[in-house]
Amino acid sequence: MDFELSEEQVELCRSVRSVLERECPVSLVRQIVEAGSLPDQPWRSAGELGWAAIAVPERLGGLGQGFQELGLVVEEHGRALAPGPFLASATQFLPLVLEAGTPEQQERFAAPVAAGERTGALAVAGPSGRSLALDDSLRARRDGAGWILEGSRHFVLDGDTADEVALAARVEEGDGVGLFAVPREALKTERIVGLDASRPLAHLTCPALAVGPERALGSPGRSAPALARALEAAVVALSLEMVGTCQRLLELSVEHAKQREQFDAPIGSFQAVQHKCTDMFTAVEKARATAWFAMMAIGEDDPRRSLAASMAKASAGACQRRVAKEAIQIHGGTGFTWECDVQLFVKRAKTGEALLGTAAEHRARIARQLGL
Repeated sequence: MDFELSEEQVELCRSVRSVLERECPVSLVRQIVEAGSLPDQPWRSAGELGWAAIAVPERLGGLGQGFQELGLVVEEHGRALAPGPFLASATQFLPLVLEAGTPEQQERFAAPVAAGERTGALAVAGPSGRSLALDDSLRARRDGAGWILEGSRHFVLDGDTADEVALAARVEEGDGVGLFAVPREALKTERIVGLDASRPLAHLTCPALAVGPERALGSPGRSAPALARALEAAVVALSLEMVGTCQRLLELSVEHAKQREQFDAPIGSFQAVQHKCTDMFTAVEKARATAWFAMMAIGEDDPRRSLAASMAKASAGACQRRVAKEAIQIHGGTGFTWECDVQLFVKRAKTGEALLGTAAEHRARIARQLGL
């Protein structure tokens, strides 16, 4: 694996950052949090510039590049604190449809999302919030040629705003996993109050919902491998977003340390503050290196991809704990106040830690895979 970015990848990062700085300032995030509005940007740019279609095959209207390019775009979204459906649509819904769907289903469900015309979400977690092991809170039973879905899924990112929702349900046959693409209007949705108000989460309920065979992705009862691979991609993407958010927290803290003065000197000249900044930098670089390794493992379909995904999420979780704490400390009494932008980035990083398995869950998963 080559950790050195190509000239094209460097230019991709530069162009994405430029667009996000212009179209998605922190003031936009504040407006969304305060007014509860649905953002038009940066999702519109993601569709127009092909960001959502980067890792989608050309036969579906995508750019046919790899997961590594998508991961770099996701990291820039995290640094910009970008709101909107990009993460759920491009890194959760699309990978699942591409892994599990038939060519016809990919054309029907993936192509419009890749073009930015529709949005998607992935619903896996049960009431406990755990998404690494499928529980029985949503079950599917056969009904002639179709299926009946009964139960609920919880803590679904963009669950009450997405056009299509990919539901993971328990079935009786085969490996016990069924995947279904369901229109959001057919579900009962409940927006929940989360730590990060710019990132909508919802509980979804299926009241004996009838689903036709054309919406059953792949072969229900034989979908566990496809779900596992899609979740690995989603976990790595979320880890990369957390790295980007922590990177921006580090930058904000260093800028503040250079400008804020105490005892007629910038606080950045004090050794204690320098140590904090150094610890933050080390944590971010460690998390980035681990996430990039996982990103390349997914892109190259390396046999270590499952282990690498959990390592990335565990490292990103440890990074956000260190960086969030030190960023608030360096900003002093203003660090956790509403007027300070730091609290917005801290909330995004903390929310990312809780989604798709906490660092503790992924460390336990690593131990199991290593036979410890």
